[in-house]
Amino acid sequence: MGFRDDCSIERTLEIVGEKWTFLVLREAFNGVRRFADMQAMTGAPRQVLSARLARLVSEGLLRKVPYREPGQRQRAEYRLTDKGRDLYPLLVALMHWGDKYLAGEDGPPVLLTHRDCGAPIELRFRCAEGHEVGGPREVTPVPGRGAHLESA
Repeated sequence: MGFRDDCSIERTLEIVGEKWTFLVLREAFNGVRRFADMQAMTGAPRQVLSARLARLVSEGLLRKVPYREPGQRQRAEYRLTDKGRDLYPLLVALMHWGDKYLAGEDGPPVLLTHRDCGAPIELRFRCAEGHEVGGPREVTPVPGRGAHLESA
């Protein structure tokens, strides 16, 4: 029996599995909210950025909030929703992987630290009972309630 028909990884990648989307989310996590600032920070072509922002808004990861500079027309800022903020560990995991395997001799270009104490941020896996999980060899995938099992 298999249960790969309804894969949450595949569903997630359909929404965020593209370079520009991750870069837009990176900037949103760094507090960038305005189109021009996102374009400057990501280097995304205008049409690409517009399409990625629209998709992130339609998927509920970002929300548009109107603002107006004095003497200017109304524009929109893009702010993370709870659904969008829940992707933060995914971006940190990608960053840590890149730091480990792709950083140059000088080390990672950015370090994430805890605002309160200054210690480096670490990602850890724990089960619901609080046990540390070291990696995939310590995990057993089992069908969830939403699995559509296929017969072999």
